[in-house]
Amino acid sequence: MSIRVLAIGGSLRQGSYNHLLLQQAQRQAPQGMHIEIADLSDVPLYNGDIQAQGFPASVQRIAEQAAQADAFLIATPEYNYSIPGVLKNAIDWLSRVPSAPFQGKPIAIASASMGGLGGARAQYHLRQVLIYLDVHPLNKPELFVSAAHEKFDANGQLTDLLSREGLDQLLAALAAQTRRLQGRVAEAA
Repeated sequence: MSIRVLAIGGSLRQGSYNHLLLQQAQRQAPQGMHIEIADLSDVPLYNGDIQAQGFPASVQRIAEQAAQADAFLIATPEYNYSIPGVLKNAIDWLSRVPSAPFQGKPIAIASASMGGLGGARAQYHLRQVLIYLDVHPLNKPELFVSAAHEKFDANGQLTDLLSREGLDQLLAALAAQTRRLQGRVAEAA
């Protein structure tokens, strides 16, 4: 059974370490897992007046990707001890889509940061935001890539062995949790 993962990066910056981490996840994905990276670059700031006129095409596109996903992977930097506005904005839009594309699905969280904590505070704030979405966040393993500027090479490859192993463990746990949850849904049907 193939597992479709929608990966969402919390930064719009060209060469973002978190986007590099998501690209590394695509390369390291376990057999049977396909990871697609969402493009948030054209998602407008959430505005109820815009929503009243209909969801923008960029939001519809991501909502469709989210609805088709079996699981999610978010990689986020830490901005001022929290999550970036671009990530919160995407979550705000997707939380208003009638199909509730996050609901009941597993989600893994990772972060890459130049700082020593590797984005830990952002991850904890993100977990608070995710409660409303009724997702199943993985509690373990946690992946914090600290000093990220020293752990990626010029080609965007994650070169740090411990971080690569941590990413392998995170993806394996996401696959296992997805299969468990899909099994529960199949049993209930």
